[in-house]
Parts: sequence; C-alpha cells; structure tokens
Amino acid sequence: MSLPIDKPVVALTLGDPAGIGAELIARLLARPETTAAANVVLVGDPWLWADGQRIAGVEVATEPVASLAEVRGRADSSRPAFLAVDTIAPQQVVRSQSDAAGGRSVLQVLDSCMDAALAGDIDAICFAPLNKHAMKLGGLKHEDELHHFAQYLGVTGYFCEFNTLDALWTCRISSHVPLAEVPKYITGERIIAAAGLMVRSLQASGIAAPRVAVAGLNPHNGEGGTCGREEIDVIEPAVRELNALGLPVVGPFSADTIFLRARDGELDAIVTMYHDQGQIAIKLMGFSRGVTVQGGLPVPITTPAHGTAYDIAGQGRADVTATANAFAIAARMGRAQRESFLSNQKFAA
Repeated sequence: MSLPIDKPVVALTLGDPAGIGAELIARLLARPETTAAANVVLVGDPWLWADGQRIAGVEVATEPVASLAEVRGRADSSRPAFLAVDTIAPQQVVRSQSDAAGGRSVLQVLDSCMDAALAGDIDAICFAPLNKHAMKLGGLKHEDELHHFAQYLGVTGYFCEFNTLDALWTCRISSHVPLAEVPKYITGERIIAAAGLMVRSLQASGIAAPRVAVAGLNPHNGEGGTCGREEIDVIEPAVRELNALGLPVVGPFSADTIFLRARDGELDAIVTMYHDQGQIAIKLMGFSRGVTVQGGLPVPITTPAHGTAYDIAGQGRADVTATANAFAIAARMGRAQRESFLSNQKFAA
C-alpha cells in the first residue's frame, strides 16, 4: 500500500522591497492554479504585501500562521498561508533604489525560510527578485545568494546555478567571477560534477532520461587546438569520464552553435563554461520566461531569472510569467522532495 502524498509546502518571499517582487507575488497568488499545485506560505512584511496587491490591482485572501511549522498541518490549503514578519519599515524604502535596509530584509526572510527547510517544515522556496548590491550592503558576505544558501544549509559538495527557459536548462562551470579568471575554473572535476548534478536535477524535475550537452570554451571549439586547448585537454576527457560513469552526456560543441541544437529540440540541458556564454542566449531566447534554480542544495530554491526591474517598480507593469514558471518548478521539485521523504519513512518503518 502506497503512502498518500500531500501537496508540497512551498514558501514564497517578496524579494527586494524597492523592486517589483511584491507585485509579482500578488499576481502569482491571484491565480487559482498556484494554490492547487502546492500548500503555499507567503513570508513577508504586511505593509509590503499590501503594497504589492495595490500595485497589481488584486486582493488575495490569506490564512495567518504564527510559524512555518504550522503550514503543513493546515486542514485547507486552497488559499495561501501568510507568516507576517517585521523586517523593514515603509519609511526605510526608497522605491527603485538599492540600500542596506532592503538587503537586510531579504536576508532575514530567506534565512528564516532556510531554517524551516532544515527543520523539515517546508519542501521548497521560491523567492521574488532580489538585488545583490543591496544584499551586500545589508551584510551578505558572499559573491551571490547561492553561496550564502550553500553555507547556511551546510552544503559541502558541488553546487551551481541553473537557468531554465521553458524545457531547456543550463548551468555553468564558473559564475559570478571576472572573465579573466574563468580559465582556472575549467577543470575536469568541475565539469563532471556540474553535468552530473544537472542530470540528477532534471530527473528530480520529472525528466527521466535527460539529454545533456557540454559547450566548449574557445572560439570554434578551439579549432583543433590552434585557438586554445581546453577542449582537448580538459573538456573532452571529462565528457568521456561522464560516459564511463553511465551518463550519456555529449560534447563539447562550439558555444556559438550549441544553442541552435537546443532551439531545435535536440537537448534538454547545456553545461556552459562561464556566465555570459549561456545567459546571453537564454535571455535573448526568452527574457520574460526564464527561471534560476539553485542547484546542489538540500532544498529546491527557485527565482525568476530577471532582476528587480527598478525602472518599472511601482508602475503595475511587471510580467509574472517568469515568477509563475519559477513557482511551478519549485512545486514539482518540492513534491519530489516530499515523495522521497515519505518513501524513506515507509522503509524505515
């Protein structure tokens, strides 16, 4: 007899108070399919949540909870739970401007969600856009939020950022580092770890047999070693080792054509070598639909791939498509997380 699977608990946050996050979450929660997919809990300041609804022109009924530990046991999850917190006052926020107060607010909310994930109270997190500059002003000690998440959650293995566009996923061997430093990150170990993590993550999101390809680093894939040897000395051997491990990863393919294969439906995922190699293609193909997935963490964490859009904050113009896509991935991965937990509980019993 199989155990019943309840809806995954997904925490939503309002993002940078000076940006478009609260408006996006209001639009998302106004959609009935959102609470049909997950047991949703919103974590944020009440005034900011009210402001987001006002800007979006919607009203969303919520159920107050005193802690994230209460959410899973709710008898009715047809409307979102709301955990009210006080992290920032309205007078501390200047719309469309990054500052320390906003960064501290974001960190406080995200850390409380990660505490709940570690305690097993939630299954996934989807956060509205944040601003790295504001977070660093507010106390972020890392190059980006992913490294903060990894340290906070005690991750010791490989982790990396995934970017998705509809059915296509990408990850990168180096991320938020100067371009001049990229070559030192191109190692066989990192390529094997990234590609392996990509395969496992795609499987967790529902793709049983992912088709994953690796991009080269140099122009025209190094032109047989005359325009760089990383393809010959590092990337090709890593792909061979991945194949020996039973992972049908292919490549390397020249970075200026690999996304044509993806566009034509030949691939589920691409492992790129540095930030802009994949990001330019993904954002050009569908900026308003892209999602960032924080890969390699013990809890699924997603966010829309676009930023805080300070230029349109407060104007009621923010497009919710990427946020809805990010939530959908969080719900799917959170459900897989919950199923795995319940299955382990069954066998332990």
